[in-house]
Amino acid sequence: MAISGFLSELSLAEIFQLLEQGNKTGRLTIKSQPQYSSQQEKNFYIWFKQGRIVAAANRLNGQELLSIIQQRGWLSIGAATRITNVCATNQPVGLCLKSQGVLEAEQLKMLFNYQVLNQVCQLFELQDGRFHFDNTTPLPISEMTGLAAIPKEVILMGLRAMRNWKMLEDKLPDPTFALVSIINHKPQFRLNQLEWQVWEFTKGTVSISGIAEQLGIPVEKIQQVAFRLIVVGILAEIPIISEVPKQLYELESTMLDIEFAPSKKEVTISKSFLQSLVGFLKNK
Repeated sequence: MAISGFLSELSLAEIFQLLEQGNKTGRLTIKSQPQYSSQQEKNFYIWFKQGRIVAAANRLNGQELLSIIQQRGWLSIGAATRITNVCATNQPVGLCLKSQGVLEAEQLKMLFNYQVLNQVCQLFELQDGRFHFDNTTPLPISEMTGLAAIPKEVILMGLRAMRNWKMLEDKLPDPTFALVSIINHKPQFRLNQLEWQVWEFTKGTVSISGIAEQLGIPVEKIQQVAFRLIVVGILAEIPIISEVPKQLYELESTMLDIEFAPSKKEVTISKSFLQSLVGFLKNK
């Protein structure tokens, strides 16, 4: 099933989240909208396998990964092509070159970081553009290192690097709202210092503007931190929960400590008094 739309309607972070949650396999195409008529539209391609990012390129000739290897002086494209010809047809180029002793594991990580993480993170800066996801497109073996990235981790990296938040202003959480955790444990992501500080205010009792005031940081910055933690499924925004006054806690505590006085002893009524009372009533 194909999915299409505009980045102004659905941000790249939200698209990644949908593809990850749906365990989608296919190709996501991002078409940037030129600011001037003289500029050409640029395309960028990201491949997903079962919800994870496995490759990225800005063209579809199948030579981008090999070009990066050549630029780093590790191997010529011709030599790499001859080597990969003896590998299995469905084996990623990166793993093939590693199995042949041409590349080491650390070099594969460097390739993946440059090819996928660095380039994809730059896309979060796009002010406008179109996207199209097609799950019928085969995975590009020649562009794959064999490594994969969790989209949520890429989202965090991309949003941290963003300098212009104009296109996401309408999606930022309300500064009068508070934040609550929607997980039962500490985040498994590698959060930075500010993200951990915001995480400490997840009881729903302090507004985002209140968090900013306590940390001495602009409200917009806290909104941005909250947005990326919301998008990756760690937090949610809710109307602020009023704290129960301290005096009420003290009153409840006092009430619990009250010991009711024992009931008075029953009054002993003599037999003679009862007989006199009965006789009085009969004479009425």
